[in-house]
Amino acid sequence: MKILVVLTSHDELGNTGEKTGFWLEELAAPYYAMKDVGAEITLASPKGGQPPLDPKSNQPDFQTDATRRFENDAEAKSRLANTVKLADVHAADYDAVFYPGGHGPLWDLAEDQKSIALIESFILTNKPVAAVCHAPAALLHVKTIGDEPWIKGKQLTAFSNSEEDAVGLSDVVPFLLEDALKQRGANFKKGDDWSSFVITDGILITGQNPASSEATAKALLKQLA
Repeated sequence: MKILVVLTSHDELGNTGEKTGFWLEELAAPYYAMKDVGAEITLASPKGGQPPLDPKSNQPDFQTDATRRFENDAEAKSRLANTVKLADVHAADYDAVFYPGGHGPLWDLAEDQKSIALIESFILTNKPVAAVCHAPAALLHVKTIGDEPWIKGKQLTAFSNSEEDAVGLSDVVPFLLEDALKQRGANFKKGDDWSSFVITDGILITGQNPASSEATAKALLKQLA
């Protein structure tokens, strides 16, 4: 199994002066779920090189076994420091794509034309597309051959309005992801705040929040198996 993992390159949290990026657990948990079953993983990002880590995701309260394993894994950290530039990636080389979240994707991957075209290529060849937490933002402008939003009518989940309110960023983010997905016709579902919740609808697999990261990756692996 060859799996492409696409991370954000955006590091500014709106106009707050604070930093953002990808959420460590949302990379680490899927990374080892995939690696431990022998999947070949390629890390990519719009700008290539080292993607920005949301500093909050590395705080003690948010550490997990997977994040601690990642922090002590020299090979994994080297690969993260040298992500492939998205423009140099071809869907034909992979069996599936996985998008970790963090707030960064709301600013870059939601609008990134290379990412949008990449996802459309995966869809055309019926390969699984998975995204967790804020990363379903990358699906907002993905279209079908008939120029309709791909997510129209699809069941999916993502970081919810109530969770955004809870972290105090509803007035900071460029848009509320739950609302944006619904506006494009998605059949948005959510579980309890901060609990693991994953939806599979055909080749689309989405997870609600950081706690859903590993289960989202496992749902993707189940499709590939």
